[in-house]
Amino acid sequence: MTAIGEIGGQVRLTDLADRLGIPAVTVRRDVSALADAGRLTRSHGFVSLDRPGSDRVPGLGGSADGRTVGLLVPSVGSYFDDVIAGVRSAATAAGARLVLGIAPYGMGDDQVQVERLLESGAEGLLLAPGLLPGLAAEDCAWLDALPVPAVLVERRSPTPDGPGARLDAVGSDHRDGVLRALRHFAGLGHHSVLLAARSDSWTAEEVRAGYAEGMRLLGMEPLPVLDALGNEGAPSSPGRLARQIADAAAEGTRAVLVHNDQDAIQLPPLLRSLGLTVPGDVALIAYDDVFAALAAPPLTAVAPPKRAVGEAAFDLLLRRLAAAAELPAHRISLLPSLRVRTSCGG
Repeated sequence: MTAIGEIGGQVRLTDLADRLGIPAVTVRRDVSALADAGRLTRSHGFVSLDRPGSDRVPGLGGSADGRTVGLLVPSVGSYFDDVIAGVRSAATAAGARLVLGIAPYGMGDDQVQVERLLESGAEGLLLAPGLLPGLAAEDCAWLDALPVPAVLVERRSPTPDGPGARLDAVGSDHRDGVLRALRHFAGLGHHSVLLAARSDSWTAEEVRAGYAEGMRLLGMEPLPVLDALGNEGAPSSPGRLARQIADAAAEGTRAVLVHNDQDAIQLPPLLRSLGLTVPGDVALIAYDDVFAALAAPPLTAVAPPKRAVGEAAFDLLLRRLAAAAELPAHRISLLPSLRVRTSCGG
């Protein structure tokens, strides 16, 4: 909130939006949340700090003193939009400059994009690189040679002693999220649950692992996972997935967890063409909750705390940058929630 301090402790919300280069609606939302938390004062279109002249919003981890922070994500326009929003909100509150890099899944551009972030002056990095089981150690060895502090975001090293294993990490506990979905199905009387999932991201791998663990924990036998990716990593035909789900329903499995929203939203009309309705004949839960509420019917969904992950990752990086002494490596997991809508019935 340095823009407030620069003009004597008070600023119009519209002026603040212009200074920060973000939509006024975003400023109003964030200001409302900070005001509710008692961190600033809002009145008739103005906002002011509780302690005039301060450039630090109380409780947000301190001032970044104009530092530049680099953020690497694999995509925009879907899951990581909320993560970016969380980082951006925390960076703005702390007076930091945020620089974004995008390295799409499977392209191998992570290191190149990080080098560009460092060239832009990044003094700390928030990284969501393409870490997947089976990735050769030499392909991500650069994580252990970074010249500035870094925090992994929605990522962990694939192995306990692999590249990046000693870095700070903040992410959603996707295995817990899957367990919440399975428990919801069990509570509705389902004794068998099918998983349709991708295999091309960290989240996808964690969802698959969480399914195997959760099914056994609940006393149910895991079924073969329906792969939402076809040959060479291309998306599988939605029609093919629908037919596989219909076959499982004919054998008595009428509960399906689908990763991700995009794949889940396509299924209800395709299942209807096969004579099955959602939720009448098949109960669906989507994983990610980016677009699930827009489906027909609205999909019950596991919602990872994406925005909170971004905020927590930035705050941890800020602590690392400000630390006068060595800090132990942090591994922070935030629990997802289950947003119940109409696609499960009950």
